[in-house]
Parts: sequence; C-alpha cells; structure tokens
Amino acid sequence: QVQLVESGGGLVQAGGSLRLSCTASGSIVSISTMDWYRQAPGKQRELVAGITSSGSTTYTDPVKGRFTISRDNAKNTVYLQMNSLKPEDTADYVCNAAVLQLSDGYYVRRNYWGQGTQVTVTS
Repeated sequence: QVQLVESGGGLVQAGGSLRLSCTASGSIVSISTMDWYRQAPGKQRELVAGITSSGSTTYTDPVKGRFTISRDNAKNTVYLQMNSLKPEDTADYVCNAAVLQLSDGYYVRRNYWGQGTQVTVTS
C-alpha cells in the first residue's frame, strides 16, 4: 500500500503565495508522474500541473506563469509553488502519483490519491 500526504494549504489574500507538498510512502519501486489536481465546490476535478520523473512538466492554462511544479525523487515528494494567487484558485488540491510496485513477484503500476489540502484565496 502507498500513502500520499499533502500539506501547505491555507487561507491567503489575493496576490499571495503558498507552497504545497505531497509525499508518498509505502511499497514503492519508483514513481513516474506526480500530478496536482484541484476541485472547487460545484466543479469537476481538473489537472493543475504534472511532472514526470525526468522533470518534464505540464500546466493548465489558467496557472501558467504563476504556478511551478517540482519534485524531489529521493524523497518521493512533489511540490507546487503557487504565486499571484487569485480567488478563482480556491479549491481542494489533491496529489496523484503513478507508482510502480512489486506485488507477488510482478511489477504493477497503480495510481494513488492523497486526501487533499484546502486552498482559500480571499479578495
């Protein structure tokens, strides 16, 4: 089993910054992609940013130039630096990891989700 634990959410004024962290632990051989999703009340969950094990990144258009995703492979940790925050960034931010595991002698890849961390941006 694998656990993902997020931290760093909170309440911030528009224009402020927050840094989210997500650490994976448990039965892990390696992690390929690590992503941040967000879900606002009444809206569908959306991919905010993703990063591969080699460092390639992707961002949804509304956060380009404001958010930066990074990771520490040795610590199985992904970060999301969020600058110039806007009220529309308010959401529950959830981490996802594509984990390679060894199970009964076979390598299997499974997706795991964290519990989420709330980000609230006031105007």
